[in-house]
Amino acid sequence: MTARTFRALHHGRALGDPLVLPGPWDAASARAFAEAGYPALAIPSAGVAASLGYEDGATPPDEMFAAVTRIVRAATVPVSADVEGGYGLTPGELVGRLLETGAVGCNLEDSEGGTTLKDAQRHADWLAEVRAEAGDALVINARVDTFLVGAGDPADAVARARLYTAAGADCVYPILAPPELLPVLREGITGPINMVAGADSESVAELARWGATRITFGPAMQRYAIGAVGDLAARLRDEPLPRLRA
Repeated sequence: MTARTFRALHHGRALGDPLVLPGPWDAASARAFAEAGYPALAIPSAGVAASLGYEDGATPPDEMFAAVTRIVRAATVPVSADVEGGYGLTPGELVGRLLETGAVGCNLEDSEGGTTLKDAQRHADWLAEVRAEAGDALVINARVDTFLVGAGDPADAVARARLYTAAGADCVYPILAPPELLPVLREGITGPINMVAGADSESVAELARWGATRITFGPAMQRYAIGAVGDLAARLRDEPLPRLRA
């Protein structure tokens, strides 16, 4: 399950035929998604956090890397991991720990604590260091948080994305960008663009129509699954048991 295999899945895709990557949060969900026939998986940090009992962004690095290791071990396809802002690790430490898990890709975000955008040039310089440490062993998906914590300016998103691809990112991820802005982003950005979908086929189809190269789900699948478990628990609690015949 090499980064080369995973990287190749991002290229040569026809418009309307995105790479769709389900988001496992534990070994069991990873196995289910792989057995369903998906070519690769993308772990959401928020889904893992919820499964471990943490708020999004609060998972200790050791627990996150351990969870990624279990997911990779259970999957039979390439796995990418969302490692948030890198947990304060040096590029060498971050790459080393990722490669130890068996992951072949990663998400790296350009905001601090999900509240403030980082300086784009400094972040690009840091991404370049990560790329230098990783060589071609990791597919780097550089998150662009302009629409999450910034002013939502497409020009800013494009400028950031260009810096990050120049620094060696394989793909950019303008999280929460409105789908209708995808043509503008595609015009200004060279390379694959990741968009986030809800846990429904209509959301995926819409992003495909607008031109997403890669589609992930964040924690949507984990939340859908927990909702289904909650519904089942409520039915079992509330439905009367059948009366036994005398």
